[in-house]
Amino acid sequence: MSNIYGEWLKAQREAAGLTQQELATTAVMTRSHIAHIEAGRRTPSKEDARRLDRALNTGDVLSSFLPDDDTAVAGYFEAALQLEQQATMIREFALSFIPGILQTEGYARAVLSMPFPPASEQERDRRLVTRLDRAKILADPVTPVVWALLDEAVLRRRIGGPDVMAEQIDHLVGLAEAERVQLHVLPFTLGMHPLMSNMLTLMWFEDQPPVAYGEGLYMGKIHDSPSVVQELQHRYDFALGNALPLKESLALLRATARDYEHHG
Repeated sequence: MSNIYGEWLKAQREAAGLTQQELATTAVMTRSHIAHIEAGRRTPSKEDARRLDRALNTGDVLSSFLPDDDTAVAGYFEAALQLEQQATMIREFALSFIPGILQTEGYARAVLSMPFPPASEQERDRRLVTRLDRAKILADPVTPVVWALLDEAVLRRRIGGPDVMAEQIDHLVGLAEAERVQLHVLPFTLGMHPLMSNMLTLMWFEDQPPVAYGEGLYMGKIHDSPSVVQELQHRYDFALGNALPLKESLALLRATARDYEHHG
């Protein structure tokens, strides 16, 4: 997003004599989100912009002049996308597909070509750009800390053909070898485990309580109840404790990628 918007917001905040935390409290947002908007790293939602206008008494300027946002995601994922961009730690569990922030272009394109009824080529391209943009959070070498726990089914289910799968798995190995992502596999030999019902994302933040996001077929839900989030964290920890260690997980990933290359 153009930083003109963020710089104007910062100027209005400072003119009002407010710190980022004071504005965040008044606008019912987080300080880190205010900081991201001012730095030009995030675009506020329409509701966030309206709250900022009210907090700063700027009429409807911030909500009327939002930068163009061509983000294309399912409606149920919009709130989770905002949280994903603010998180300082993300723990992913994948049951069917590689997590979105870890997908290669080829793999993402194959996944996005599958929905029924089919979307137009233009809409698929918009969704692809959005998905690849999500991965940019990994450009920062430190934040967010990312853990990926993959059911072995994710590696065995062929998406987009053997060449696409080999490239995708090699990408995961590269991220793990660079110590950017902590990666573990739940092998088929484990049998049942406490995360088999659907995918799960756990997120922690600098200045707000952790949340969990679960997703199924055409539905997604953010859980912010402390007791529910804690229960899901415990389930994740239990499953992680039964996963293959990093070294063995990477060995399985490499062998699987070579199998795809052979069959390709």
